Formats: sequence, structure tokens, C-alpha cells
Amino acid sequence: MTENEISYIIRGAIFDVYNNLGPGLLESAYEAALQYELLKRGMKVESQVPLPLVYDQIKLEIGYRIDLLVDNKVIIEIKSVENLSEVHHKQVITYLKLSGKKLGILVNFNCTQIDRSIFRKVNGL
Repeated sequence: MTENEISYIIRGAIFDVYNNLGPGLLESAYEAALQYELLKRGMKVESQVPLPLVYDQIKLEIGYRIDLLVDNKVIIEIKSVENLSEVHHKQVITYLKLSGKKLGILVNFNCTQIDRSIFRKVNGL
């Protein structure tokens, strides 16, 4: 499957989670529910994937983690905050660069309209 096909499935799963749980829960609740929904759809999903930082050709294990990695292609960064800030968007771009992945999805579940709280981020590689 391509990243675009995967992101379509992810978007549907996000809508299902939001419609069932609503806003206001912890990120960990949305992460677990979204992982479950994606597994139901036959996707390979890894949770809390370690993301090392390579600096000056040295691999530094400093605790960065990808919330969900779908089919080893698409990163999902989950938030449950009142307002997303620019740093949340930049975080996804940085994760894409560090991991070498092409597509990331940033989603904020603490909102009134989920369709306005899903953002695709592309790594220009």
C-alpha cells in the first residue's frame, strides 16, 4: 500500500475513535483506541517506537518515541491539547526527517471538529 492509501485508512480510524470517545481524554487513551482500530483494519501498527537521534555520526538514545507507526511507512503523532502550536507541526516534520519516512499525520483529539484537527506532513527528503 502507498502512504496515501494508508493515510486514507488512518483518517477513517481517527473519525471512528473520535466519534466513539469524543474529546477530553488523555493522549494514551486515543493512542490505544486508534491502534486497535487500525489493527481491526488489517494494518501493521507499532506503538511508542524508539526514534534515535543521530548527531555527528553518533547515535544518541535520548528517548524520542513515535506514537504510532503504521505499516512501517506512516507516522502518527497524537495530541490532546486545547490548541496545537507550531512546535507540534515541526515535531512531526523532525520525526519524519530523523526516521526517513515520507508521511506523518498530526491529530489533535481535544477539539470540536475532528476533520479540522488532522494534518498531513510530508518529508521532502
